[in-house]
Amino acid sequence: MPTATAEDGVELFYDAAGEGEAVVLLNDVGFGAWLWGWQHAALAGPFRVVTFDPRGVGRSERTGPHTVERLAADCEAVLAAAGVRRAHLVGAGLGGRAALAYAREYGRARSLALLGTTLDGDRVDPDALERMTRDGPEALEPCLTPAFREDNPDVLAGIGEWRASDDAPPAVRAAQAEAMRGYACEAPYEVTLPALVLHGESDPVVPAAAGRDLAAALPEGEFHAVEGRHLAFVEQSKAANDALAGFLERVGGL
Repeated sequence: MPTATAEDGVELFYDAAGEGEAVVLLNDVGFGAWLWGWQHAALAGPFRVVTFDPRGVGRSERTGPHTVERLAADCEAVLAAAGVRRAHLVGAGLGGRAALAYAREYGRARSLALLGTTLDGDRVDPDALERMTRDGPEALEPCLTPAFREDNPDVLAGIGEWRASDDAPPAVRAAQAEAMRGYACEAPYEVTLPALVLHGESDPVVPAAAGRDLAAALPEGEFHAVEGRHLAFVEQSKAANDALAGFLERVGGL
């Protein structure tokens, strides 16, 4: 896997697959690139999909700081190293907040797809977020509905293995959670890119109402709800992928 070097010298592992316009996937709090397994196959073909391990996660170096602004800057380093001139940014939770920060500071973004994202960290439920950063199966309770977890034991077993090998260690998860709650996107009216806000209807970490408010605050924002909790794009991957691919195809080339 190739590497990019961040501004402060931290080595970041990334991967690029597929052809066409670039799409970069930005991880949520604590999660490794496995998080995008339900979207990667659907997108890597019509698009060139870039994934990377944020600092402190997977094979990237574990040097902080783990802030939203630093994650946005690391994304810029990865896109530069991958030779990407323009990219559609798809971010979940913390990654969605980093996508908003990136759009304000850097010039490569073509569009934003923001999953389970809010403008203001005050809209993030601290208890649900804390549960999401724990070890073990209980961390998935805020992320996936009881019905999905009961009906898909093999999927949960696979997620458990991926989390053990690829996710951030507890200290990094805690720092990322603090960053997610502490960041506020100022002047969202200045983010004029096309933006899809996709949200789980029963998300306990970031309420769906916060997603609706985010879409309303962005000049080119549109809101799309799917059934499910914080990782609704995993649980309802077909519906989420249809919405995401349709949005990317529509705004591509703008």
